[in-house]
Amino acid sequence: MSFVQAREKAGLSQAAVAEQLGVTAPAVCQWEKGKTSPKMPMLRKIAKLYGCTVDELVAEDCAEVTD
Repeated sequence: MSFVQAREKAGLSQAAVAEQLGVTAPAVCQWEKGKTSPKMPMLRKIAKLYGCTVDELVAEDCAEVTD
């Protein structure tokens, strides 16, 4: 599941995610585009907010690396 898919499944906008995590909306956009990656503590917060696991968030990224 991508960051975008997880966020949309949770019914959240980039602005709402940014506000709840204490980051900027452009930071959320950068994660979703794959230009930057949040560190593990932030990944845990994102997963909790989205109602998924960290593994689900990074699974798509891992698949791209191993292909």
